[in-house]
Amino acid sequence: MTLARTFKFALSGAAALALVACGSEADDAGDISGEPIAAIPAPEGTEWRDMVTVTEADGYLVGNPEAPIKLIEYGSLTCGACANFAATGVQPLKEKYVNTGVVSFELRNQIHNGIDLVMARMVRCGSPEAFHPLADQVWANLTPILQQAQSNPQALEAAMQLPENERFVQVAQTTGLLDFFAARGLSADQARTCLADAESVQAIAERSNEQSEELGVTGTPTFFINGRKIDSNSWAALEPLLQKAGAR
Repeated sequence: MTLARTFKFALSGAAALALVACGSEADDAGDISGEPIAAIPAPEGTEWRDMVTVTEADGYLVGNPEAPIKLIEYGSLTCGACANFAATGVQPLKEKYVNTGVVSFELRNQIHNGIDLVMARMVRCGSPEAFHPLADQVWANLTPILQQAQSNPQALEAAMQLPENERFVQVAQTTGLLDFFAARGLSADQARTCLADAESVQAIAERSNEQSEELGVTGTPTFFINGRKIDSNSWAALEPLLQKAGAR
């Protein structure tokens, strides 16, 4: 996935940023099963749901890094179905399962378009602990974000003509993302510094492409439980599978 291809997709009109569910073909999870697993205490004075680890795959893992049940989500920050999971599933997941130390939850970005890529860099720009809250804020405000992004295609086209160390900053400025993130604790200066690092932006796109090809992730959200891709993209369907695996 080249940056040129990514941004071309982002600028191709409303269809490119539409709020559609895009699911992957997944394995039957019928053999995901296990005995109930007892809660694993967090280190004294801490809670698992507040602990964040950046993984080797550049995912952001919440909870016990050694949890016996490892849940991974591939999500796009411009995906409506991902926004629905963030609204309906993330809180009960963290409170009921991650905080027991039995389940860890790792979010990895799959990049669908250029706006997605810029936001994926911005949610990484602060502390690791800020990644999930910022992603959740994007999903909670997805409709106005995408409307703003689509409102001035000429300005986005002009931004694409800039050198890479200026391009992503200008995209964030044009789409209102600098102001959006500044209102949520990421200063505009800090965001500009992150987005001016074109190599780090490129790396996110490359990881997304490589991991998606390796693991057969063709849409979002796609979930894995202990390395097995499952046929579920909603909390209502996912929770029983976690319970079946032993989180109960």
